[in-house]
Amino acid sequence: MKIAVCVKQVLARECSLRLDNTRAWVQDRDASFEMNEPDAYALEEALCLKERYGGEVVVCSAGPARVSQVIREALARGGDRAIHVEGNHLATADSHMVAGALAAAIRDEEFDLVLTGLQSSDQGFAQTGVVLAESLGIPHATIIMEIQVADRWLRVKRELEGGWFQWVSMPLPALLTIQSGINQLRYATLRGIMAAKKKKVSVVRPPSDLVPRQEILKLYIPEKKKQAQLIGGTPPEAAAELVRVLRDQARVI
Repeated sequence: MKIAVCVKQVLARECSLRLDNTRAWVQDRDASFEMNEPDAYALEEALCLKERYGGEVVVCSAGPARVSQVIREALARGGDRAIHVEGNHLATADSHMVAGALAAAIRDEEFDLVLTGLQSSDQGFAQTGVVLAESLGIPHATIIMEIQVADRWLRVKRELEGGWFQWVSMPLPALLTIQSGINQLRYATLRGIMAAKKKKVSVVRPPSDLVPRQEILKLYIPEKKKQAQLIGGTPPEAAAELVRVLRDQARVI
């Protein structure tokens, strides 16, 4: 089975965020980066499928040169080779541009299965995988918690709301967006880190005709403020008013 795994480099969760001069993105000059968590679970699932059914795992990522950090990490964990769609503008691109760049890079590879994380921890659109599937012209399923393969068919378990799940059957090739917690993550060994240095990373340029569909106009740090509200009346009246405030204003119940 030939599997592509799309991973994204995001700001580390413990990183202190500061806005850049444009006020439309965060300053990443002195920031630390890591692999997007849902993408790490997608990578682990691809490696498990390879161990079970054989084949090849190809790591795919779009972004500036610094993205090579997470590419090498993915290769150290067990990926066989990688494709890096390099472009500085892809660091803050919307789902349409990222999916278009990835689709152009992997379309001729004819992968049996493409895995992505459910969403990224920075923008959180949860759309890149879906748009990528449409660009490649293959079926897709989202929020996947389990994967079963039989012949040229998949049977996947989707997580729904309220503790419900849904089983879906679909033919290969296909694309799945993976939910965090689907498996137990492995870490790169010293042997894997050394081997990753010799694995092939193909660097390609994105198509020049890609245009964004969304634009971030402004980011701001949420303001901290304190507020007190006194509720009077009889105990039954105060209790009823408190419930109304918590439900309609604070929206905590």
